[in-house]
Amino acid sequence: MIVPMKHLDLFCVAAEKDATLNMLRELGVVHLDLAAAQGAQVAEEKGMMADAEKAVRLIQKYRKELPIGDFGSASFSGSIPGGVLALADEIDSLKANADLLEREIKKYAPYGDFDPALAKKLIDLGIDVASVAELPEELPDRRLSVMERDLAAMRAEIAAKAAQIASADDKAVLALYPQLADRVAFAAAKGLMSERGAVACVSGWVPAPKAGNVRKAAAENCWGVLLRDPVDGELPPTLVEPPKLFRPMQALFAGLGIAPAYAEADVSVPFMCYFSLFFAMLVGDGAYGAIFLVGTLAMRKALAKSWFLLLMVFSLATVLWGVLSNTWFGAQLPFLSDLLTVRWLADPSYHNMMLLCFTIGVSHLMLARIWNGICRFPDSTSIAEFGWAGVLLFMYLVTNSIIGIFSGIPAWGYCLFGVSLVAVFGFSVKPSELKTRGAELGMLPLNIMSALGDIISYVRLFAVGLASVKVAENFNNMATSLVSSENSLWLNIVMSIAMVAILVVGHGLNLAMAGLSVLVHAVRLNTLEFSNHKGVSWAGYAFRAFRKNS
Repeated sequence: MIVPMKHLDLFCVAAEKDATLNMLRELGVVHLDLAAAQGAQVAEEKGMMADAEKAVRLIQKYRKELPIGDFGSASFSGSIPGGVLALADEIDSLKANADLLEREIKKYAPYGDFDPALAKKLIDLGIDVASVAELPEELPDRRLSVMERDLAAMRAEIAAKAAQIASADDKAVLALYPQLADRVAFAAAKGLMSERGAVACVSGWVPAPKAGNVRKAAAENCWGVLLRDPVDGELPPTLVEPPKLFRPMQALFAGLGIAPAYAEADVSVPFMCYFSLFFAMLVGDGAYGAIFLVGTLAMRKALAKSWFLLLMVFSLATVLWGVLSNTWFGAQLPFLSDLLTVRWLADPSYHNMMLLCFTIGVSHLMLARIWNGICRFPDSTSIAEFGWAGVLLFMYLVTNSIIGIFSGIPAWGYCLFGVSLVAVFGFSVKPSELKTRGAELGMLPLNIMSALGDIISYVRLFAVGLASVKVAENFNNMATSLVSSENSLWLNIVMSIAMVAILVVGHGLNLAMAGLSVLVHAVRLNTLEFSNHKGVSWAGYAFRAFRKNS
């Protein structure tokens, strides 16, 4: 569910702004629009954060560039980021001077290592030096050998400073990130507080179940608080609290950077169920699922709990799909074919797989419409939502008829379509809204036709999964064809090494492409096709409580 929000206006004594914000941060239940804060203090704290990030990038950059493996640990008189950035500026200045000097050396190298001071002295005495040696029109300020020595010294100094940066403790800087983030957030929160004489005020959002915590804190700290429901035109942050079993989906939403709008629905449950199925079908190989599973278990300590559980579900679903379809690295295992494999999936015409995809698609989209109808009941527009479910079912029959899976559309399908059209056109817009929303009725024919395309788009589950299997099969054939009984022993040994290399590279590439297809297609089917029918625009922004990161 999406947690109801209360708008908060908090008043305190202006002289106690810092203390109030510290208490509010300890409370950890208020969302403040920190991104909107401005001011010199905010800019300064953000600058320190940016300096720390830049320092870490520089440390890691110079570690990659320098051939030394163990850099030790450099000490700085001040902060590590400040010392690193100062050294980087010095390196940039030295590089600029070295480039100038290098160009000067190239310019005077053809004239040899002559003494410019002696040459100038002879010229001043009226001696025709040009008849003895060729000299440039403009004499340098030092000998060529001195310039080369100075250039070598600059390069040595650059290398020494680079080594000093590389030996800086980037982990110590990374450890500062939470504290720096807290300082930025505190400065931003302080910038949001407006003052009116001796009183300061800040506004934010509080989850309705936590409103009591704010009232209690206000009584203890002598704050003035005004808590009210959102009004028209306001867009509160979205706090999604799905059932416990489906809470890992919040990690995926955060990773994708999406959130439903406050007035929309929490689709975590169908999203996770269908996404797991889509993941399995798009990867399409039980062995790949096992690799994902082993990788997830190996990274258990490094992964957040939500991501670990989520990847476990996706991996196990893929392994199960591999068992049902008997697909392992693009090949079939004979001992599984008579045990667990669903022979229906192995139809050589692929009609059964396409039927499965279209059935998954219509169930997915009809779920959205029926859900809308139940939520809107007893409002008359709920009838239109149920009508849309009927339209989708008819388009499912049309799709299968076009492909040749069904011999035709049954008579009851036309009756269903007629009744559904009446429901959609008759109840999508209320009579009282015809003046303001009447134009929407003109778009309904196009929307009805697009429903056909929405169902057909689910065939991508079959097409992408099949492509993954065929790519795996081709790599297998390419690799196994290298070894032959007609070859000599040594040639077969060499070919065996090449075969292993082809299998590792080929399946590794195919595995990466399978992961990419999940990000593209599984996400699209949930966030576009399903969400369009459910009415989820993903135009919201996530609730983030003002609290300490460190």
